Amino acid sequence: MGVKWVCVFLVAGLILSIADLGNCGRTSSYVRNDDLAHDMSLDSDVFRVPPGYNAPQQVHITQGDHEGRGVIVSWVTPDKPGSSTVLYWAENSSSKNIAEGIVLTYKYFNYTSGFIHHCTISDLEFDTKYYYEVGTGNTTRQFWFVTPPKVGPDVPYVFGLIAGDLGQTRDSNRTLTHYELNPTKGQTVLFVGDLSYADAYPFHDNRRWDTWGRFTERNAAYQPWIWTAGNHEIDFAPQIGEFRPFKPYTHRYHVPYRASGSTSPFWYSIKRASTYIIVMASYSAFGKYTPQYKWLEKELPRVNRTETPWLIVVVHCPLYNSYAHHYMEGETMRVIYEKWFVEFKVDVVFAGHVHAYERSERVSNIAYNVVNGLCTPISDQSAPVYITIGDGGNLEGLVTEYALFC
Repeated sequence: MGVKWVCVFLVAGLILSIADLGNCGRTSSYVRNDDLAHDMSLDSDVFRVPPGYNAPQQVHITQGDHEGRGVIVSWVTPDKPGSSTVLYWAENSSSKNIAEGIVLTYKYFNYTSGFIHHCTISDLEFDTKYYYEVGTGNTTRQFWFVTPPKVGPDVPYVFGLIAGDLGQTRDSNRTLTHYELNPTKGQTVLFVGDLSYADAYPFHDNRRWDTWGRFTERNAAYQPWIWTAGNHEIDFAPQIGEFRPFKPYTHRYHVPYRASGSTSPFWYSIKRASTYIIVMASYSAFGKYTPQYKWLEKELPRVNRTETPWLIVVVHCPLYNSYAHHYMEGETMRVIYEKWFVEFKVDVVFAGHVHAYERSERVSNIAYNVVNGLCTPISDQSAPVYITIGDGGNLEGLVTEYALFC
């Protein structure tokens, strides 16, 4: 076979490059300030509402099927439902196509959402640039995306990992800007959870979901973001009468979970180029015989490594973590699933949650050699590398203190 490579770019974080199967990528030189981040005000330029009455806003896309020939286009119209239609066409094509979507709304405490549209475009050609339009009349807005190459073992591809726990502070803006300006251009973003941090504002201020959607539109409307739910998406707040977990997140961010046989949008898989990506849920039941457990038990043996030699797991809470912040929170999931990660030779596990960067050796079950009082982890070449990238810019700032054993 020819050269196999995938590139992943972690911002405040990484570009993961599959230049060959022995070179998993490189870390960006960008370093976030470790002071507490300052919020961007509601009238910040990056939150600007597009001109025109009821103009579509918060436009974002994600993969819409299992293999990369589908795209889910999502957007919000603030005042009226308007049209849920997407007009799309391939570059240099005179033929335009229409896809029909759905529209949703929700209420959260004293907030009522705009009209949230989701439209799946199917049967696209691989490795093709498409333009698409949402909205009607003089408020129509046009964007574009590029579909991935056909799934196969010798397909180069670049994934960007915009560090999880992004939020909407000045540091968040620096992180996204750094990603956009980096000369190594990511083609798809893997996002490891904790999006808007709306739950950190009084009464889970859902206006901050709207501002975050407008803030990230400048990138998320042009390349797919592969979503993972974090703890800041739970939004369970019985003190204000909100008892349904993940209500804002599940209304706003749709994923193609049914395409991989999943019963929940919190765990699913996709194939993209030479990579098989499995998204797991830290905050849904994952113990033995739960739906997530039974799904993953069937999913891992289905991965064909001759077709997709790279196997990546994305989850919010890290299974290994040396920092005092959230120390050992991922231990239960590690005990349950690590043996499967080793058995099926997962290449890398990306996580957020801990507001820092950390990359592990290939280890499993933390075995050590002890020589003259020095402990050295025993390498396990069948185990994945664990990478934490939870320093995207959120208002809580970075963590720097290690657990006592370190």
